[in-house]
Amino acid sequence: MARILEGKIAIVTGAGSVGVGIGNGKATAIVFARAGAKVMLVDQNLGAAEETREIIEKEGGVSFAFKADVSRADECRKIVDACLRAYGRVDILHNNVGIELAGGLEETTEKDWDRTLAVNLTSMFLLSKYSLPHMLAQGGGVIINISSINAIRTLPALSLAYGVSKAGVISLTREIAVQYAAKGIRVNAILPGMMNTPFVRVSLTEAYGGDIEKMTKFRDSLCPTGKQGEPWDVANLALFLASDQSKYITGQAIIVDGAQTCKI
Repeated sequence: MARILEGKIAIVTGAGSVGVGIGNGKATAIVFARAGAKVMLVDQNLGAAEETREIIEKEGGVSFAFKADVSRADECRKIVDACLRAYGRVDILHNNVGIELAGGLEETTEKDWDRTLAVNLTSMFLLSKYSLPHMLAQGGGVIINISSINAIRTLPALSLAYGVSKAGVISLTREIAVQYAAKGIRVNAILPGMMNTPFVRVSLTEAYGGDIEKMTKFRDSLCPTGKQGEPWDVANLALFLASDQSKYITGQAIIVDGAQTCKI
């Protein structure tokens, strides 16, 4: 892989996987490191982040794991401060963390609503807010926010709070991008479609009676390609957006879904 992020410092939240396998955040952290970036691996499960660090280390990359709850402002400050202590700057902020709780309006409790928005949306606001002053002082930086096609489409496994939070990510991305476009800050959102990831298997299996195989086949059938995407599909787009190869792209919500939103 071309080392197009050589000398860059990246923070990746949700850098561990929920369960066995590789999710979007883990894949992105690995790809960033392969491209030459030093990566801070943030996850509420330190063990999961350490697994990612071990992979990066075996490949000769540089990273460190950090435990944090990104829904809390004080923890978000600590993330940025720890990155600055370790590496002296922050060039790339990749906001990947998210939770998904099944249910529509009547099934969604106020507690579930508040928690989902805190993790999926407020965390991105906070980490962007605390990272931006340092990016401005450096003369530039990149923020990548992971949204979802659920922000623009209602999907079979109904999750009201998740869809609303991911729609908010698009607006947050747009507003920050416009405000800081003239100051060397680029901000984009990625909208993954149906991905075969540990997060999906953990979050949505209940809606399919606990049958992972049934869920996988059904989700595959909804994709025009005949199969769900992989975490690497998201990671490779994130790499492009983090690099100077996308220097005139900002404020965009880019879909990675194998044409699924062209169909439903």
